[in-house]
Amino acid sequence: MSDCFSVEKRSRIMAGIKAKDTKAELAVRAFLFRQGFRYRIHDTHLPGKPDVVLPKYKTVIFINGCFWHAHQGCRHFAIPKTNRPFWERKLMKNRERDQKVLALLLQMGYRVLVVWECELSPSSRREETLQGLANEIWQVES
Repeated sequence: MSDCFSVEKRSRIMAGIKAKDTKAELAVRAFLFRQGFRYRIHDTHLPGKPDVVLPKYKTVIFINGCFWHAHQGCRHFAIPKTNRPFWERKLMKNRERDQKVLALLLQMGYRVLVVWECELSPSSRREETLQGLANEIWQVES
């Protein structure tokens, strides 16, 4: 019975996870806008529908959740103990898809930047990460 409860509970938790407009995405987008960057979001014409596209800089940004993209060595990433084979396959497929999308975007001439959700917390780390992101984008102009 407890096993059934944990599966139902996990299902409810997973159903509540958003794919777009997450707190991390909103924080990055708000920062970029304040810095004067203009961008598109979730461009369906590009592989992987990047979270942020900066056409002027030919740069795309993915804001990755540490769990869903299996951020190795991160305290936010651990494979669930229940239904482990399912999660191992799912997360491996996610990482493989990420690599394919990265390769396609690079072939198209885009710079690909990745921000991990763990890099945006706590707030002192968030500012450092976001400023580093802005500096990385501005390097194209120099």
